[in-house]
Parts: sequence; C-alpha cells; structure tokens
Amino acid sequence: MRYKYFDRIMALFVSVLLISNIASSAKIVDWGVSLLGLPLAFDAGTILFPVSYIFGDVLTEVYGYRYGRRVIWTGFACSILMSVTLWLVAHLPGEAYWQSNVGQAAYDAVLGGISSGAIVLASLAAYWAGEFSNSFVLAKMKILTRGRWLWTRTIGSTLVGEGVDTFLFVTLATLFAVPGFSPQIWLTLVATNYIFKCGVEALMTPVTYGVVRHLKKVENEDYFDHDTNFNPFRISGL
Repeated sequence: MRYKYFDRIMALFVSVLLISNIASSAKIVDWGVSLLGLPLAFDAGTILFPVSYIFGDVLTEVYGYRYGRRVIWTGFACSILMSVTLWLVAHLPGEAYWQSNVGQAAYDAVLGGISSGAIVLASLAAYWAGEFSNSFVLAKMKILTRGRWLWTRTIGSTLVGEGVDTFLFVTLATLFAVPGFSPQIWLTLVATNYIFKCGVEALMTPVTYGVVRHLKKVENEDYFDHDTNFNPFRISGL
C-alpha cells in the first residue's frame, strides 16, 4: 500500500536521529539544577532525541510494527553511513589554513565521538534495542487495550524504550569510550537523560494525539499487529 505521509515521517525520523547524534558529541549541557543532590547534566542531543520516539510511536500506532521496523533499520543504516564518513574525514589530511584556524584537535573533540568505534557501537546498540523495544511494547499494548487509551501506550512504550536506550548507551559509552567516569557521573547521565526524555514524551502527548488522529484519517489506516512477525531481524519484505 502506498501511504501519503509515511516517507516524510521516515525522513524526519532519520534527520532527528542524525542531528541528535552530532549534538550529543558536541556538548554536555548543565543548567545548574539538581535533583536530590544529583546534578542534572545531559548531552545536548537529549534535547531533540526524544522526538524520534514520538515518531516511532506514531509510525507503529498508525502503520504497524512492520513499517516501524523499516524506519528503524533505515535510521540504523544512515547512522552507520554518517559514522563511517566522519571517521574517513578525520583521517584525511587537513588543509594548512584549516589546520591553523580550526585544527584536528577541535574536529576530534566535537565529532570524534561519532566516528570512534566504542561510541558508535554504544550508540547503535542503544538505538536499535531501545527503538525496537518501544515499537514492540506499543504494538502489543494497542492490541491489549483494543486501540483505546493511546496515552497509556505512548508513555508506557517510551518508559521501556527510553530506559533500554539510555541505560545501554551511557553504560557502554562510559565503560569503553570515556575512561575515568565516576559512578556519580554515570548515574547523573542515566537519570537526567531518562527523566528528560520521558518528560518530553508526556508533555507532547496532546501533539501526538493530534498527529495520530490526522494520519489515521488521511491515510485511512489504523493498523493492529495481530498476525505480525515481531522478529526485528526480519529484513525481507521491508
């Protein structure tokens, strides 16, 4: 079936994913706010990354898990392409003026994380596991609730998906890519990222409702995954 808005949503989803990865590597934000003595600092990509889960919710809710799987794998492939490209650029010789005014050290400091093996693997593993967890939980909850109470599955699936994503990425990144991180910094990043991401999802619930309602109407689709093969590695038929 040919859908009117599916390709546009996929393009936005992938854009959000790639921009978030770059922002995450570029800066860690600290607003000077603490929760029970725990500083709430977070990587800059956290500002935009929760939107990818909103897109994931919309895709699975309207088009079904199979179409969500297509988008997740597309984002996965684009993330690999971006990382390989930035890794190649990092190893190409720099022009003299660029070296004197910017320099390889600045490039490595901002974009090196996206092209470093450990960070890439941590990011890809967390993204893959988190997005598929989110899509699976939402699809199952839709059947369980018989399509009612959309907010329960958008927020419920996000609590699971963002939890898996945040825990995996921060743990793998701090263990293998950023030596010297203390348990407090690990806890700060996990707690802050998780609270912020889930908070954005909850606040955006009215917007999600509006988008889902509109798409179901114009696409004439409200898919229920009763007979879906939920194997995330099922590439055929994408």
